[in-house]
Amino acid sequence: MHTQTAGDLLRHWRVARRLSQLELAGRAETSTRHLSFIETGRATPSRQMILHLSDELEIPLRERNRMLLAAGYAPVYSESALDTPAMEPVRNAVRQILTGHEPHPALAVDAGWNMLDANAGIALFLEGIDPRLLAPPVNVLRLSLHPDGLAGRITNLAEWRGHLFERLQHQIDASGAPDLIALLAELRGYPGGEEAPGLPAPDQAVVPLRLHLDGYDLAFISVTTVFGTPMNVTVAELAIEAFFPADAATATLLRERLAIQAD
Repeated sequence: MHTQTAGDLLRHWRVARRLSQLELAGRAETSTRHLSFIETGRATPSRQMILHLSDELEIPLRERNRMLLAAGYAPVYSESALDTPAMEPVRNAVRQILTGHEPHPALAVDAGWNMLDANAGIALFLEGIDPRLLAPPVNVLRLSLHPDGLAGRITNLAEWRGHLFERLQHQIDASGAPDLIALLAELRGYPGGEEAPGLPAPDQAVVPLRLHLDGYDLAFISVTTVFGTPMNVTVAELAIEAFFPADAATATLLRERLAIQAD
């Protein structure tokens, strides 16, 4: 099996970003000849050049480490599990954000959409879910679109599926992660249609999540939060998905549920 060199990886990301050698060389302020030599293995890039080109190509931190290793350098970006002592400040920040969002649902996910933490409001989405889908690691996309998950309660399922497929495909385009490619193929195999979100209605600025729960029709808009300028692989791949009420009826129900829980 051919072991990929730093040049192979650089070429892969350049092509994935739809840039010619001339375009990338111009952005990186280097010569096309030097870039060609790196890609073909005739020149070994310096550590600084790898990091510089990675910035220009917006390569994920995990893949930057891989390119550094392929060139014979030590990885620059650390990776620590979220439950390690070194990550306590990050855990505390995530918990503060999640708790501060209550009573509205919010959760933290990794790059594979596996749930790392969630606030009390997320319980609204988990009522009646098949316990098998709640066994760790809980994949929130699988949980959302599986017929034994939330899918049966999503009243705009085709639209929501299209929205999630679009987001996941964008993530695949940016990272090239094989596990995400496999996840998208799995999700597309679930029933529910494959309608793309398309153009929003005149009064619809975003694609809402519409649910029918306990006799109520609810609507949410979702917002994704990531950490700015991360220097750690785990932090770079961490995202917080927060849901806000999209109408007054949903906001009222969430406040009533919070009041009941407080009694």
